[in-house]
Amino acid sequence: MSTAPQSIAPVHRAPLDAGKEFLRTPFRQATWRRVAYLLLAPFVGVLCLLLALVGGPAGRIQRSVARTLLGVQAGEPERTGPLALAHAVISLPLNFVAAVVTVYGWSIVPMNLGWPLRPLIGMSADPTDAWGGPTLAGAWALHAVGGGIGFMLLMPWICRGLTALQGKLVVSLLGGRRTGYGWITGLALLVAAAGAALAVPVIHQL
Repeated sequence: MSTAPQSIAPVHRAPLDAGKEFLRTPFRQATWRRVAYLLLAPFVGVLCLLLALVGGPAGRIQRSVARTLLGVQAGEPERTGPLALAHAVISLPLNFVAAVVTVYGWSIVPMNLGWPLRPLIGMSADPTDAWGGPTLAGAWALHAVGGGIGFMLLMPWICRGLTALQGKLVVSLLGGRRTGYGWITGLALLVAAAGAALAVPVIHQL
């Protein structure tokens, strides 16, 4: 007597696909568009602050940069008025803190992947008292995996979070609907203050 073949349940591939996506994120175009925005934002912010003070097109420039690099669709209000100046003032500390976090975080990647080359930039590469030491191979391996690869995988998500906040600020203050700008303004100032506070011990270590 023949029996029908039992159906084999398909392998659940969601965790595997999520893992692949996580590993690919540092090499995505969208990641480097966010990095470009984070690095440009302080300069654009200063320019727009000056333009807003004289009634220039500050809001239009901010919306254009956010749309081009982040894909943020903020809408086109008839006029931004005082909100353009408010956005320029509120976003400036966040932009500077976000840029510093971006530069510092991404600089850790080559600094640790190329750990033995640190003397070329005036830093010590003595493995004796370093993490992973006392051998050069051990210190290099630990720094490369923990600081190099670790930060390479972490920084895209930090950049995504920072640009999401910056994009929300553009939409809330400079968009067509202008809703929810109270809580997003508070969050932006809180993140800027926290970033500035965390930067103090880092600066003392440099």
